[in-house]
Formats: sequence, structure tokens, C-alpha cells
Amino acid sequence: MLGDFLTAVGDLFRPRAMGVLLLGIALSIALLLAVYAGFVQLVDWTTPDVLTLPWVGEVHWVKDLLSWGSLAFMLVLSFFLMVPVASLFTGLFLETVAAGVEARHYPRLGPAQGASFVQGLQDSLNFLLLLIGANILALLGYVTLGPAAPLLFWGMNGYLLGREYFQMVALRRLPRGEANALRRKHWGQVWLAGVLMALPLSVPVLNFVVPVLAAASFTHLFHRLRGERRGAVAPRQGRF
Repeated sequence: MLGDFLTAVGDLFRPRAMGVLLLGIALSIALLLAVYAGFVQLVDWTTPDVLTLPWVGEVHWVKDLLSWGSLAFMLVLSFFLMVPVASLFTGLFLETVAAGVEARHYPRLGPAQGASFVQGLQDSLNFLLLLIGANILALLGYVTLGPAAPLLFWGMNGYLLGREYFQMVALRRLPRGEANALRRKHWGQVWLAGVLMALPLSVPVLNFVVPVLAAASFTHLFHRLRGERRGAVAPRQGRF
């Protein structure tokens, strides 16, 4: 499993994966900035310019205080948002990265048939809602666990990410029933691989690479669990 991860790290520096990575970073930053801009606009619409307080009188700085406070709030919130954001872009990255990994490391395989676009979009949206709901419910646990809160974050999101990434990779080449059976058979490795993906999600900037790294890593994991061996790379097939 660690070998799959390290090989995937090497794959990140190949031209196709690097292009996808830069696109993912740009899209993630754009989404977070859009959420922040919307939050600031909401504060501007709902907060009066002048607020009259008992025994204090008119206060003119409340809106400015809330605007600056919203920046700190969004920085903290982005820690939790990066998990669903990474999930949201997984569908965009997965096919390009997985196909490149297979062309370079598993050249004997034919093209993957893959799931339909509609089915893939439905699965991604369902998983996105599951991730958001699970992390909202886990907020209480984060507060009560104190210093041990990261363990809950990594364990829970590792399970969810491992389940989803493996499923999306497996459905490129297997029917849904066989993909589920393979995941359940090797659930421990899938979960630990998901934890490896959840760890960098808690590190600013590094979390942007997770969707591409996970797509490559779970492609290697899937083929290893199926008994596929990495083969010699044909000159044209192996360009990645």
C-alpha cells in the first residue's frame, strides 16, 4: 500500500498529472474565494452601517469587525471544506489521471469502459452530501475530543475517502457488484489508503494535491489487489 502511494507521488510530477493538478488548485481556490465573497456580501446586506447599543450609543465599526472576522472564520472553515471540495473535483480528475497511470504502468490493459457520465455525476453528488453531513455531525466530536480531534477527522474521512476513491476507480473496469465485493474484501487496505489521503487534507496548500494524488494512488491499489503487475512501458503508451 505504501508502495502504491509513493509511486503515485512520482506520477504527480509527470506533465499530464501536473496539468490536472494546476487546474485543480485553480478551481479549488476559485471556489473557496467565491464562498468567502458570498459570505462577506451576506454580512454587508444583513448588518446595518450604524448599530445602536444600550448604554453605548451608536457603533459604526460593527460591519468592519464582522468583515475581518469573516476572514478568520473562513480560514478555519476551509479546514473542513477541503474534504468536500477535494471530493467535488475527483470526478473531473479521475479519468484523466487514472488513464495516464494505466498507460504508463499497466500498458497491457485495454481502455477502461468506465461508468456513464450521469451515473458518475450522481455518485459524486451523493458522496459530496454524505461527506458534508458526516463532517457537520463530527463537529461535536471535534469539540469534545480536544487534542484527539484530528484522529477522528483522519479516521472518519479516511474511511469515506477510501471507499469513494476506490469505488470510482474500480467502476472504470468492473460492474458495481464486483467493485463492491473487492472493496469489502480488502476494506482494511482501502481504509488505510484513505487515511493517507486524509492526512494532507489537514495541511494548508498541501491539501490541494489530494484529488490528483488519490486518483493515482487508488488506481495502483486497485490493480495490485486484482493481481495486475506493473509492466514495462511502451514508448508511446507510457507518456504521462
